[in-house]
Amino acid sequence: MADSTYWRLRKTEANVVNWTRIPDLVCAVLMIWAFGSVSRDEQKYVSGIWMAGWVMILVHSVAALFTQLRGIWGGLVYIVFSVALVWAGLLFSHASMPQRDRPSSLWLLGSLGAASFVYMTIFCLSPGRHWAMNLAAALVTVCPLTVTLASILTVNERRRWVVVAFCAALSIFLLIFQNRHPYGLLVAWNGFLFTVYIGSCFFTSWTYRRATAGAFLAVAGFLGWAMVFVLEPLQQSLWPQTHIESEIWHLPAFVVAMGMLLLLLENQLKHNRYLALHDELTGLPNRRLFQDRLDNALARARRTGEPLGLLSIDLDQFKEVNDTLGHQAGDRLLQHVSALFGVRIRSSDTVARTGGDEFCVILENPASRAEAENVGRSLQRLLREPIQVGGYSICVGASVGVAIFPDDADDVDWLCRVADLRMYEDKHGSGGLESHAGPFPASGPLKV
Repeated sequence: MADSTYWRLRKTEANVVNWTRIPDLVCAVLMIWAFGSVSRDEQKYVSGIWMAGWVMILVHSVAALFTQLRGIWGGLVYIVFSVALVWAGLLFSHASMPQRDRPSSLWLLGSLGAASFVYMTIFCLSPGRHWAMNLAAALVTVCPLTVTLASILTVNERRRWVVVAFCAALSIFLLIFQNRHPYGLLVAWNGFLFTVYIGSCFFTSWTYRRATAGAFLAVAGFLGWAMVFVLEPLQQSLWPQTHIESEIWHLPAFVVAMGMLLLLLENQLKHNRYLALHDELTGLPNRRLFQDRLDNALARARRTGEPLGLLSIDLDQFKEVNDTLGHQAGDRLLQHVSALFGVRIRSSDTVARTGGDEFCVILENPASRAEAENVGRSLQRLLREPIQVGGYSICVGASVGVAIFPDDADDVDWLCRVADLRMYEDKHGSGGLESHAGPFPASGPLKV
């Protein structure tokens, strides 16, 4: 997607359009359309940044069509050509930064973009002014360092300091090589772009640390893209008689594009799997995931000989809340109750929403029936406290039933039935947590 050298562009014959850029244009347009069509909220921001990066690649490719221009217009074309390519790499890196939507992160991106614009402008229009080139090289580090230090009290994230380290290494490299003859400018231009795209590779690999095809292709594509700015000038300098088609040097960009699309697809599939196993309103496991975890917990309990507790919970006044305050208030109440349960229950246990106002809790390895019943009582006490919903103070209350494996039942179905039966006994006042000291018979729960 990028010719490696400023000087190669300068040698383009006059009045000849570089038609080899047409595939790049088509690729950039397709990427912009693909990322723009992503509608899921969780992916909009990242895909929007990627889309902005491909817009820069499109601008870069359009500018490459007119590299035959001379004079001031030719200089402006080279500025656009270079800056658009750098900004694309910066945007791709920004998409992998944490807290990328915070103002300080945007200021960091803006400082990098401004410093690169200043450097490439001086590089294309006045490369012979060494003092200006040195000042521009220093700005590559000064600008992001200033923003990072200014925001250190609110955001002190390691990746920001890695960005500053990349910029410092680049500034040193530019100051060493850019003023050397005859290939100093050539080395500086390629070194600048190599640093930008190896940074994209590094931050992408840091963010997408998973063994998937999308992550592999994106990281490998950025690595190949960065190596273009090393291998192509070496090939032209050491083996000029060897002809390599320009499409070979553009291939890594297409690999990156495929990787990004696969990452979006993988994220969507992961999100779909999450929705299939979790309650959309509360984020708790739904009945399907609850059943799977209960099966696994019971299998572990059989192997280890440890007890297993199951709590069945039903809110007492939920219907009245819906009828008097509306379903929106009921939804907020369920979310609040879910948050309360999540705080009280151990992370090794499972809280699930199994129905409209019904919850279940799997307690692995409770010390005794008394401990499981104490958990049930503590949840009941939590729900007796007033809950603020939409300006109203609600005391909803709950009925709780407790069943213990293997004392009450020895399989999943009977364990759930016992817990439900005891919950209904608690709701109708025919029993309570204290009254369930004895087991049901092995054939199943008693009828009432």
